[in-house]
Amino acid sequence: MAKAKKAGGTGGSGGADGGAAGGGTGLPPGIEAAWGLRERPTKGPARGLTVESIVAAATDIASSEGLAAVSMSRVASAVGVSTMALYRYVSSKDDLVVLMTDAAYGTPPDGPPPGEGWRRGIEHWARAQRAMLHGCLWTLHVPITMPPATPNSVAWMERGLACLRGTGLDEGEKLGVLSLLGGYVRNEAVLMASLVEAARASGRTMEEATASYAHLLRRLTDPERFPAITAVLASGVLEPWRDAEGGAGQDPAPDPEPDPEQDLDGDFAFGLDRILDGIEALVRSRTGEGGDGEGDDGTRTRAPLTP
Repeated sequence: MAKAKKAGGTGGSGGADGGAAGGGTGLPPGIEAAWGLRERPTKGPARGLTVESIVAAATDIASSEGLAAVSMSRVASAVGVSTMALYRYVSSKDDLVVLMTDAAYGTPPDGPPPGEGWRRGIEHWARAQRAMLHGCLWTLHVPITMPPATPNSVAWMERGLACLRGTGLDEGEKLGVLSLLGGYVRNEAVLMASLVEAARASGRTMEEATASYAHLLRRLTDPERFPAITAVLASGVLEPWRDAEGGAGQDPAPDPEPDPEQDLDGDFAFGLDRILDGIEALVRSRTGEGGDGEGDDGTRTRAPLTP
């Protein structure tokens, strides 16, 4: 169960306390609503009002002002109905957040073309998940209280597992791979969001914030006590805009809109490659050298671990 809770990194709240039974199915009410298992009102105060339009209005608020700004009264005002009327469509804010989060996940990416290999496919899956989180940073404030159980989150898990078909990994190991990658992607998104928020709050770009950190380290660290940090500073890695001769770096031109994808993609790619290297080593131990070849029927045969 612990592994299932993390599989894919796209779990979420089930609504209410994450486990309260809904309308007769025994499922949490938010899950019922996400799968369309709850009856929708046939009569309402506003013709044309739908759960989808309510979710869209709530998502707009979360995207522009943060998840904390979403309330039933605020959403009701946005769609032009009373708060009590909104409850005819969505039974609670918790259930609304479940629907918002599932809508934010969207449809997972297509699987890899035939013959492209599992590594390319699962890398694309991880990068697509990262792009989704970067585009909806408010989802990072939604607590994960249960395994993936909404339509889109389950679809993401299905696609990730499909990418690992024929690797020789057993089903538990495949879930472990999704958990590892999903956790890495989410952690990077949280880090990125925190750094960008801090930079914007200080009125600086990401480059300026990094340069300020490098300057701070120079002031605080003595080369004899911190020789490794001194080497990092001397390398210029914290100031990539330094000139080719390695002279004193020039402050970057102001950029009012930091591009977190550009600023942090190199670090993300490095970490993702190292994780995939480890997974590939495990796959090779199961399938033999190559690790990415398929049998005539498109499946792989687990190779013996010893000669």
